[in-house]
Amino acid sequence: MNVLVSDAQVDAFQADGAVVLRALLTPAEIERLRAGIEKNLAHPSPRAKVASERADPGWFIEDFCCWQENPHYRRVIFESALGRVGAALMRSRSARLYHDHMLTKEPGTRQRTPWHQDQPYYNIEGRQNCSFWIPVDAVSRESTLEFVAASHLGPWLMPRSFRDAQARWFPEGSLSDLPDIDSDRSAYRILGWELEPGDAVCFHMLTLHAAGGVLAGRRRRVFSVRLLGDDIRHAPRRWQTSPDFSNLATELPAGAPMEHPLFPLLWREEAGAELIAPLAAEAGAGSGGPAIPPRRSWPR
Repeated sequence: MNVLVSDAQVDAFQADGAVVLRALLTPAEIERLRAGIEKNLAHPSPRAKVASERADPGWFIEDFCCWQENPHYRRVIFESALGRVGAALMRSRSARLYHDHMLTKEPGTRQRTPWHQDQPYYNIEGRQNCSFWIPVDAVSRESTLEFVAASHLGPWLMPRSFRDAQARWFPEGSLSDLPDIDSDRSAYRILGWELEPGDAVCFHMLTLHAAGGVLAGRRRRVFSVRLLGDDIRHAPRRWQTSPDFSNLATELPAGAPMEHPLFPLLWREEAGAELIAPLAAEAGAGSGGPAIPPRRSWPR
């Protein structure tokens, strides 16, 4: 199917909702991501948020939707194999960027990322989607992203704010709550991998996942790229999604494909990568469409 992803890896992604891809990115691409993350940390966007508590001896910061202003991110998104590999894993004829997401846990950060699904926080519907989680530092098994295998096949579960567990999206009681996975981990098949720079984990947006903190002396900088496949459609919400694509509904009606400058095409089977990659030069700042809203604290 693809020299960079095997049929077995596609099958694993489809069955388990998560798969590890060793050495997917080149050393040069990892260096670009490091430069991009450092630029991002030095100049966070208005959408950035600190996700750790004040008493935490470390620091956990996230930022969203920075590809238009960060040339390092843009080069990796448009010029690497991510679009082609994502399309193969999704069994989709195309791959479109949804958004980028930087997550950095500085040494000694205790803050855990709680178990959750991503898709209920979003403004999309459909099954063909995937997220790449790409560390630029070595990640221990204790600090890696973990997944409940095959949970992407089950129902949507209630999205709640991470700090106070409030149902700020779907009405209370309209979706089932997440099970208490950590109370009996043996009841679930939990996947997780020790990772080196260049490795990537790819997971479905409905796969339950969580992550631990990091030890003193260990830094965990991660760049995540979220992709959309053929069947994804716009699903405007009455509430603020995370990230929030402000006023998108005025330009993209409900049920429409995500064909908009905010979500550029990265791969299309009939075109080939050599025809898609040049779009990177055209997809910088000022590409049109509604602005990403300047929010310093996402509700998630």
